[in-house]
Amino acid sequence: MITLTVNGTAHQLDIDPATPLLYALRGELGLNGAKFGCGLGQCGACTVVVDGEATYSCLLPVIAVQGRQVLTIEGLGGIDKPSPLQQAFIDEQAAQCGYCIAGMIMRAHALIQKTSAPTEAQIREGMEPNLCRCGTHMRIVRAIRRVTAEAREAALVSFRETRR
Repeated sequence: MITLTVNGTAHQLDIDPATPLLYALRGELGLNGAKFGCGLGQCGACTVVVDGEATYSCLLPVIAVQGRQVLTIEGLGGIDKPSPLQQAFIDEQAAQCGYCIAGMIMRAHALIQKTSAPTEAQIREGMEPNLCRCGTHMRIVRAIRRVTAEAREAALVSFRETRR
C-alpha cells in the first residue's frame, strides 16, 4: 500500500511503488488535469507541484512522493470557483487547445509561491520547461504578470486599510 497526499487528502492505493505518479493521479484517483504528453519529462503537460516544486508526474514513481504533499490543478480551483491564477489564464485567453494549460498553471503556481513578484525574465525562465505547441506563450506570460500585479494591488489596499 502506498499513501499519497493529493490536494490535502490522504489516499491509500494498492499499486506498484514504481507506478508513475501521473498514472496514479489519472487512473486511481480520477484526477485528469495532468496530461500524458511525451512521457519523457520534456513537455510539461503532466506538471504537478510536489512540496512546492513543479514536478513532471510522468517520471516520478509514487513511492517517491509518499509522505509529501502533491498539488494538482484540481486542488487550485474548479469551474465554479477558479483560483486567481486560473482566472488570469481565462481572462488572458492563455489556453488555446488546452492540453498543456494545467501543467503551465501548476508551474506558474510554483513560481509565484517562490517569487511573488517575478520579473518578465523570471517568468520566462521559470516557465521554459513547459511547452505549448499552440504558441500562447505571450498570453501565458501576461496571465502570470496579471495575477501577480492583482495580488500586489490587493496587498497594498489591505496594508493601507490596516493603517487607517
